[in-house]
Amino acid sequence: MNETITATGLPPAFPDHTQLPDEDGTFVKNFQEHPQSIILTDSIGPVVERLHPDGQYAIGQDCGIYWRETDPPERGAEAPDWFYVPNVPATLDGFRRSYVLWREHMAPFIALEFASGNGEEERDRTPLSVAADGTTTKPGKFWVYERIIRIPYYGIYEMRTGNLEVYHLIDFVYRRMEPNERGHYPIPVLDVELGLWQGSYQNQELLWLRWWDSQGNLLLTGSEQVEIERARTEQERERAEQERERAEQERERAEQAERKITQLADRLRAMGIDPDAED
Repeated sequence: MNETITATGLPPAFPDHTQLPDEDGTFVKNFQEHPQSIILTDSIGPVVERLHPDGQYAIGQDCGIYWRETDPPERGAEAPDWFYVPNVPATLDGFRRSYVLWREHMAPFIALEFASGNGEEERDRTPLSVAADGTTTKPGKFWVYERIIRIPYYGIYEMRTGNLEVYHLIDFVYRRMEPNERGHYPIPVLDVELGLWQGSYQNQELLWLRWWDSQGNLLLTGSEQVEIERARTEQERERAEQERERAEQERERAEQAERKITQLADRLRAMGIDPDAED
């Protein structure tokens, strides 16, 4: 008896980062967001490179994290202003368009939002719900990060007011952290602290969100390290110049003393006294 085997229709595979949109068409809300992301990424670079000598980590800046397949796809993504994911490739086949949870299964370790307003959107705890008619209520960011993606650390920085809140996922619930004696929020696994720093960066004098080490030393950007090294080199040059001037002054004093001795010897000789004669 002959059997005819027919192919069984399979559902399409979940899309990857190359098949999903990498933007939602909205504008960046202010001029500070990009510099704020850069100062965080630049200064924490040596820390994550030390933790991942194999280069297996990714840092996203205003990039989509896809956690649910929807139509349109953008409704199933959240885009933290800054996030760090350990133990994943920095790129996939040379680049990344977005971060897709159902492909890599590793939640970001920390996500940061730079709120232009009062932080209402970033604190939105609205849960995902589906009505009887199939209408889906879009969940809030806070709920998605806490209940679905389960990001261990979540920070909300209100850039206009300078208010910073940091949450730690404990027993599957976000608990608001208290700052330490320095006003910073420790992230022990990274051996760093998160806090606020008043200063100028990229020609903007602002209160910036920054990293410190666990001893309270500010983690510097590459340009700050260059500036400090330049200042150190200049100090060394000035110190060497001062030493040269002191040596020159000592030489001149020695020459003056020698001239005085010579002049005195000449006067003694003119008086018939031999200054070199032994007593």
